[in-house]
Amino acid sequence: MSSKPSNSATVAVTILDKEYRVACSEEEQTGLQASAKLLNERMARIRNSGSVIGGERIAVMAALNIAHELIQAKAELARQPVEEQMIDRLHEKVQAALSKFDDI
Repeated sequence: MSSKPSNSATVAVTILDKEYRVACSEEEQTGLQASAKLLNERMARIRNSGSVIGGERIAVMAALNIAHELIQAKAELARQPVEEQMIDRLHEKVQAALSKFDDI
């Protein structure tokens, strides 16, 4: 969310039973609400596990978990073209081998 979005509105989101008001453009509201819901769920799960105490620590742990998942997802997306190229080359080799049998 930008600091002064054009066509902005104030959206209320609730995270760990606290309401936060965030200014964002109309186009970003759905994404903001989805992000707040995800963060709330992650923070609640961490809080309910009892392994982390304190709102700030819970927020940091949730942020680290979400950041880690984002990095893994980006790495997976970066690997896909390489894997697709490998599959294409393998497919070409199989087709070439099969065509030799067609000639017999």
